[in-house]
Amino acid sequence: MFGLVPFIILFPALGAVLNLTCGQWMRERGVGIVACVASVLSFAVAVALFAALLDQPDGLVIELGRWIQVAPVQIAWALRVDTLSVTMMLLVTGVGTIIHIYAAGYMRGDPRYTAFFVYLNLFLVAMLTLVAADNFVMLFAGWEGVGLCSFLLIGFWFDKPDGEGWRNSSAARKAFLVNRVGDAGFILALLMIGTLFGSFSFDTVFEQAPLRLSVGSPMVVLLTLLLTMGAAAKSAQIPLFVWLPEAMAGPTPVSALIHAATMVTAGIYLVARSQVLFALAPFTQDVIVMMGALTALLAAGAAVAQFDIKRVLAYSTISQLGFMMVAAGMGAYGAALFHLLTHAFFKALLFLGAGSVVHALGHGGDMRTMGGLRTRLPFTYATFVIGALSLAGLPPLAGFFSKDEILSHAWVFRPAVFLLLSSAAFLTAFYIGRQIMLVFFGTARSEPAAAAVESPRILVLPLIVLALLSTIGGAINLPGSESFGAWLHHTIAESETVAFQPAAAGLSLALSLCGLLLAYAVYGRHPLEAGSPDPLAVRLGGWFGLMGRGWGLNDFYQRVLVRGFDRIGGGLARADERVFRGLDVRIVAGVRRVGGWVAPMETHQFNWNVVAILGGLALVLIVTLWMGGR
Repeated sequence: MFGLVPFIILFPALGAVLNLTCGQWMRERGVGIVACVASVLSFAVAVALFAALLDQPDGLVIELGRWIQVAPVQIAWALRVDTLSVTMMLLVTGVGTIIHIYAAGYMRGDPRYTAFFVYLNLFLVAMLTLVAADNFVMLFAGWEGVGLCSFLLIGFWFDKPDGEGWRNSSAARKAFLVNRVGDAGFILALLMIGTLFGSFSFDTVFEQAPLRLSVGSPMVVLLTLLLTMGAAAKSAQIPLFVWLPEAMAGPTPVSALIHAATMVTAGIYLVARSQVLFALAPFTQDVIVMMGALTALLAAGAAVAQFDIKRVLAYSTISQLGFMMVAAGMGAYGAALFHLLTHAFFKALLFLGAGSVVHALGHGGDMRTMGGLRTRLPFTYATFVIGALSLAGLPPLAGFFSKDEILSHAWVFRPAVFLLLSSAAFLTAFYIGRQIMLVFFGTARSEPAAAAVESPRILVLPLIVLALLSTIGGAINLPGSESFGAWLHHTIAESETVAFQPAAAGLSLALSLCGLLLAYAVYGRHPLEAGSPDPLAVRLGGWFGLMGRGWGLNDFYQRVLVRGFDRIGGGLARADERVFRGLDVRIVAGVRRVGGWVAPMETHQFNWNVVAILGGLALVLIVTLWMGGR
C-alpha cells in the first residue's frame, strides 16, 4: 500500500498538465472537473496510506531514484510515509478538495479560469512534495514551489482596472520578497547541514545530530536559528508577518487554501520535522516561544482594528500561527499539530464564508457596507458562526480542545507566556464577535447588502462540510484520550504532554465569553449605522489607527528599509553618473586623441604600408638580438 505514495503527487500534476494542454478546448465545467478529480484522487491515496499506517505505524521510505550526486553527498528523490507526513497529506488533500469544489463555482466566468486551476493543482504538487520529502533538499524544493504558486495566485488578478491590478501584483511581489528573506536563512541552514553531516537525509541527520552536536552548542543554535528564520517567514511570524495581510489580494479560495490551511503551516511542519535538532538548542526554543507569543498577541490586536472582512481573518491566521509556534517551541508538537488541523477546518470555513458574503454582495469586503445579512444569507451565517465560535474557543467545538491543549502547556511550563496567550484569546473572541456583528447583524448599510441573496449550492455545500469538521474535529485528541499524540509518537518521540488543566481551560473560556460579550456591548446593542464612525475607533483614537496598520511595522519597513534602499540606490546612481561616466568620457577623449595622432600615418598607399611593416619587423629583430646578446 505504501507504494501508492508517488500517485499522491502524480494525480494533481496530471490534472495541471491536462488543463494546461487541453483546457483551451474544454468548457469551464470540464476544467473544474479535471482539477477537482485530481484532488479527490490524491485524497484517496492519502486515506489509503493512513489505513496502511494503522497496520505498520513506523512507515516506510520509498526511493524513486537518485536526484543529485556530488561526491560524497547523494540526494535521492524519496518520499517518506510516516504518521507526520500522512497527517499533513490528509490535511492538504482533504481541505484542498473542498476548496477546489468551492473554487469551481466561485471563479465561474473568470477569463483565466483554466490558469487558476492549473496553479491550484500545481500548488498541491508543491505542498505534497514538501510534506512527503525524505530529505531537506527535497523539502526545500517543495518549499520554493509553494512560494512560487503563492506568488502566481496572490497576483492572479493583476490585470484588474483602476489600479486594483497593480495593487494585487504589488502584494504578490511583497509576499515573494519577504519569503525570500526567510529562504536565505533556510539556504544557509542547508549549507550547514551538508557540511556538518555530509548528508541531507532526515534519518542520517537526526541520528548523527546528538552524536556530533552537544546541547546548546553555538553550532546547533546557529543552525536552528537559521531554520527558524525560514519558518518565521513562511508561517508569518513577527517581524516577517507583513506579507500575509497583503496576500488577501488573491481570490478567496487562494486565501482559504494557501494562506489559512496549508502553505502558512509549512513553517510549523519544518520545526516539528526537525524536532531532534531543536531539542539540542534550548535557546532557540525560547526564541520560538517568545516570537510566537508576541505574534499571537500583536496580530490579535491588529485584527481588532480592521474593516476588510478578509484582513480580519488574515491577522487572525497570523495570531493562531503564533499559538502553534509557542507549542512547537515548548516541545509540545502534538498540541501544535492538533491546533494546526483544527485551525485548517475553522479558518478555511471562515475564509470561504467571507467569500460567500463578498460573492453575494458583488463588491469588496468592507464590513462597514454590510449588515443585516443573517436573514439574507442564512446558510452562510450559520456556518460562519460555527467557525467563529470555534476560533473563539468555545466548547464543544474543535478550536476549544486544540487551543486549550496549548494553553495547558503554557499554564504548566510558561506562566508568563500563558498570560500573553490568554490576552490573545480574549482579543480573538472580541474581534470575531465584532466581525459577526458588523457583517450579519443590524440593518443593511448599502444597497447590495439589502439586495443580497444566498450563494449557490456549490459555494454553500463546502461551508457545511467544513462546519461539520469544525464541530467534531476536537474528537481527534480529546482530553484524556491522547489518541493524536499516540499517533504522532511513532514519528515525534520527544513531544511534551500534560494532563488536562481545568483551571487553564476555565480561565480561557471565561476570557473568550467576556470578549464575545464585549463585542456585543460595543457593536450589538448599538449597531453601526451607514456612514457613522466605528465606536471603537472613536474610543481608542490614534491607537486604533496604529493597530489597523499592523502596529506600524509595515510603515517602519517602508520608511527605513525601502526608502533607505532607494536612497542608497540613488546615491550609487549619482556616483555612477559623476565618477564612472566622467571616467568614460575621459577614456573616449584619450582614445580619440591617440587616434588623431595615428591618423596622419595612414597614407592609403600600399608601398608605404609595406615599408612600415618591414621597418617594424627590423626594429623588433634588432631589439631581440641586442637583448639576447646581453
